[in-house]
Order: sequence, then structure tokens, then C-alpha cells
Amino acid sequence: MDVTIYTDGAARGNPDGPGGYGAVITYLDRRNTLHTREYSAGYRKTTNNRMELMAAIVALEALTRPCRVALYSDSKYLVDAFNRGWIDNWLKKNWRGSTGPVKNVDLWKRLLEAMRPHEVSFFWVKGHDGNPMNERCDQLATAAADGEILLEDPGAK
Repeated sequence: MDVTIYTDGAARGNPDGPGGYGAVITYLDRRNTLHTREYSAGYRKTTNNRMELMAAIVALEALTRPCRVALYSDSKYLVDAFNRGWIDNWLKKNWRGSTGPVKNVDLWKRLLEAMRPHEVSFFWVKGHDGNPMNERCDQLATAAADGEILLEDPGAK
């Protein structure tokens, strides 16, 4: 099955403020009917990058069978990690980058696990540029960050 995922993250007072993520999954069923599912949550203290990763993780974990996934994000941090080979280098160097330990290793590991059953391709989309799916993810992320029910992010510092 082919699935399209859009993701976005938002943080207020980055890195110590609240944040949220938004993800939208779309797919066509066998009858060519379009289905859309939305996911979001907010955290008390987090960062933009952690929320970008959480959006991708939650969307991939929601898939119940192996899929071909086109994942669109306005986060170069997320997209470049795969398209520029950063993730491969980090793995070879035991989660060390050119400037020291890689941040958010807990989420990178979880993302790799969520990707395992799928064939995932990453695409960058310019944020706040009128793409309706990216705008919807931004709305979900912002509403979650500004919401009254916020979770604890155990990996945030």
C-alpha cells in the first residue's frame, strides 16, 4: 500500500517551552477512496527538532502493515538525516556527529524502529508556503503546543 505522511513540529520558547507535533496520513483504499488520519500531542518542555521527530514516529507507528511511504516534512533536520546520509554516519560512529554526540538519539532510534517494516522516502517541503497538508500539520502542532493537556518529554533537557 502507498501512504503519504506530512509532519510538522512546533515549540514555544525553544528549547525549554512547550511544544507539539502534527502528522497527517493519507492513503487510497482498494476502492480508490481517500482516507485521512491526523495525529497530534503537546509536551511541557521540548524542542522543535524533538517534535519534528515525534510527528514522523507517531505517524509511522500508526501504520498497521508494511507500506511504501512518502514522508514530507518542512524539517531539514529530519529529511537531510536520511537524504544526505547523516543517519548512516551516526550509526557507524556510534551516534557521534562531526561536532560531538548526536542529539535526540532516543528519538532517532525509535524512528529507525518505526521505519523498519516500511519503505520510506523523505521529501522536504517548504514550510508556510501554502501547501495545505503542511499547513494542517502546522495547525495541529501549534494547537497541541498551546493546549491545556501537555505531556512530559522524558528525553528533553
